[in-house]
Parts: sequence; C-alpha cells; structure tokens
Amino acid sequence: MTADVEMKEVQTSSNSVASAAVPSTLQHLKEIAALIETGAQAKEVRRVVRAVRLTMMLRRKLKAPVVSAFLGHVLTPGSEAFAKLSSFLPKENESDMEVDTTASSIQTSAKHSIPEIEIYCYLLVLLFLIDQKRYDEAKACSSASIAQLRNMNRRTVDVLASRLYLYYSFTYELTNSLAEIRGTLLALHRMTTLRRDELGQETLLNLLLRNYLHYNLYDQAEKLRSKAPRFEAHSNQQFCRYLFYLGKIRTIQLEYTDAKESLLQAARKAPVSARGFRIQCSKWAIIVRLLLGEIPDRTVFMQKGMKKALSPYFELTNAVRIGDLELFRTVAEKFSGTFSSDKTHNLIVRLRHNVIRTGLRNLSISYSRISLADVARKLRLDSANPVADAESIVAKAIRDGAIDATIDHADGWMVSKETGDVYSTIEPQIAFNSRIAFCLNMHNEAVRALRFPLNSNKEMESEEKRRERQQQEQELAKHIAEEDDDDF
Repeated sequence: MTADVEMKEVQTSSNSVASAAVPSTLQHLKEIAALIETGAQAKEVRRVVRAVRLTMMLRRKLKAPVVSAFLGHVLTPGSEAFAKLSSFLPKENESDMEVDTTASSIQTSAKHSIPEIEIYCYLLVLLFLIDQKRYDEAKACSSASIAQLRNMNRRTVDVLASRLYLYYSFTYELTNSLAEIRGTLLALHRMTTLRRDELGQETLLNLLLRNYLHYNLYDQAEKLRSKAPRFEAHSNQQFCRYLFYLGKIRTIQLEYTDAKESLLQAARKAPVSARGFRIQCSKWAIIVRLLLGEIPDRTVFMQKGMKKALSPYFELTNAVRIGDLELFRTVAEKFSGTFSSDKTHNLIVRLRHNVIRTGLRNLSISYSRISLADVARKLRLDSANPVADAESIVAKAIRDGAIDATIDHADGWMVSKETGDVYSTIEPQIAFNSRIAFCLNMHNEAVRALRFPLNSNKEMESEEKRRERQQQEQELAKHIAEEDDDDF
C-alpha cells in the first residue's frame, strides 16, 4: 500500500510538472505582445506580421477570462481603451478561469503603452466576439477600433489595421448591413491612399468591391476599380480576391476572355487551404468557359474536396455538351436554389443560346440535309412558331460561322456542307497561339515574382562574403515561406 501511494504521488507530481511545462494561452499572448513591442521599437513590420499569424493559430483557444486577464496585463486598468474593451467581454466566472502558475503573477500596472498594443487588443477582442457569434457587440467593437485607427499613422500599425478593416466589414456583412459602412470604407480608402498605406489600400479596395457586388452594383464597382490607384499586389491573399472580383465584373460585362483569365489565375494563386474560395472561383470559371463555347475537362469537377460542391455545375456542363435544351431546363430548375445563392442564375440564363447552338452543331454534323421542322423538334423549341424560330436560329449560326451549312427556303431544309479538313483552316494556329501566349504570360509572372537581394552589384566578392550572402538569402526565403502560409 505504501508503495502504491508513493507511486501515485510520483505520477501526480510528474503530471503537474508536465502541465506546468506547457505554456498556457495567456503566456502565448504575452509573448505575442512582446513580439509586437519589439517590432514597433525596431520598426520591423515582419515581427508584427508574425504576431498576427501566431494570434490566428491561438484563435480557437481564446476564452473570456484569458482575454480579460491579457487586457489587464498590457493596458492600464483606468484607461479608456481598457474600460471600452472590457465592456464587450462577459463577466468572469471562477469555474472558467485557467489554472496555471502564470495567471497568479499578473501585474496590474501597464507594461506596454505603445499604440500597436492597443490596436492589437481591439483585434483580439473582435476575434473573440466573432467566434462567440456575438455580432452586435462585434459591430460596436469594430467601429470603436476604426475610430482609433483614424488618429494613427504608423507603418507598424498597417498590418493590424488591414485585419481590422477586414473584420469590420465582415461583422456588418454578418448582420446584413453592409450598405451602412460604404461611405466609411470610401473615406478609409482615401485616408490610406494619402498615408501611402499600400496594404490598407488593397484591403479596402477589395472590401469596397465586395460591398458593391453584394448588392449587384457592378457598374459602380467597375468605376471604382478603374479610378483607384493601381493594384500592386503586396499581399497574395488580397491579390487573389482582387482577381476574383475582377473576373466577376468582367463576366457581367460580357468580357468572357478576360474574365476567364482572371478567375483561373485567382484559383491557381489561392492557397490549397482556401477551399471555399477556390470552389467559388471554379464555379464562375466553369460558367465563363461554357459561355465561351468551351467544355471544361472532367478533372475540373473531380478535384479533391470540391466534387460535391461542383456536382450541379457538372450536370449543367453535361447538358450544354449534349445540346439538349430539355435537360438544360431540368438541371436549371433542379439546382435553382444553388445557382441563386452562388449568384450565377443570370449567367445560366445566358447559356440557353449556347445549348441551342451546340445542338444545332451536332445536327449539322449528323445530317447532310434536315428539314427545319425536324430541327425545331429535335432542339425542343417551345414557341408559337417553332419553324420560323428554327430558321432564324440556323441563319444566325451560319452567319456567325458556328455551322457550315445553307438554308433551302423554298423546301424548308437545312443543307450541311461536306466536312473539310480542320487542319486546312486557321483553327489549329489559333489554338497553338493561345497556348503559347498562356505559357509566356506564366513565365513573365514568374520573373516578376522573383526577389533579389538589396545589394545587387556585380563586383567580385570573396568566398566568405558569398557564403554569408547565401545564408542570408536562405533565411529570407524561409521567412517568406512562413508568411505565405498565413490564413486566407
């Protein structure tokens, strides 16, 4: 019995030592605050970026007692910021408090008084309120943070400010009140432009485009995009969003070729973890390719984690490929709710003409001569005078070059010409030229994405200096890779 008791005491003491060795969430937040303070004093934005990334990793572990204890550690208890942020948090419950050795040693005196820490506290509380689905308090907190940001013009605050802009718009979107902040977003975009806050400009431009597109204001979105400063793509995430919004605008404006390029580029540049964003890009890209007369490959619909979400568009593509107008109507009615939620219903209405043209092309290949009445019956045209409609459709297809045929108006026939050798036309040349242009554009983008050291002189350097320079380049590449893995 004595041995068993001693063994249990040893196990209990070892477990307590192991639990004490694991840092708590509060301790992690203290380390992040120290990292932000160091970055602000040294004016190193990379440290602030690293702090934001670490905060996103701790986001699911945030609890009200921990956030409240952290505010008491970094802010003065009697300050305005502490009182305002504490009002958004629920009252502490002793049963929910973390039990650790570091929590008992919290000092009430303010250890950090720099603006970056205060803005970081607003971001931390805002994340907690959003995760707790307390959207009304989140709206008030985000509005208070925006009021504080108007009086700060520091480069080390720009990274935190861009995050607050994002969640500021997100909280209003969750409460269906995006129209209320459009004027504020425009004023903030003007302010960041004057302060040369490039990351803030990119973020706010995307938020404004999202605001306009949410209410289907495509003309206003295009006017803003054309008048705004040139997008420099300092953030890969913001650049992907910009390409997606640009592709949607181009699609509505019937510029399908440019829209296809923007949407495919956005899907290619997006992180693998951003599955929802890539699904939205794929949906719009599929519709645009169908409007261009292209049929996407089956592999597009079989991507990992996207098969179920793209299944309605797979059936739609099958209907367009076959050229069956009745099947197209059935699919459109079956998934009308999905298409409406994706805001692609109006684009699918445009596809009706493509379905008819595809069916007509199949008929011209299958029959050397067919009556216009049979054409109307096989295309399943449901109009008052289907023969006259079939004649006008065939005439337009011949004029556009979709089919190679003639119309015998006297007897009411569509006479197809003999199919020639496709390699005697310029179609292979056009396809080959488009592929070459795609490869050249990808090469040019890769060259523009290269990063070179600041000291790029061509003078002879010693072996020791060369090794030192290579080591610095490897460390820089490692930091860049870590930043690119940030949440999307």
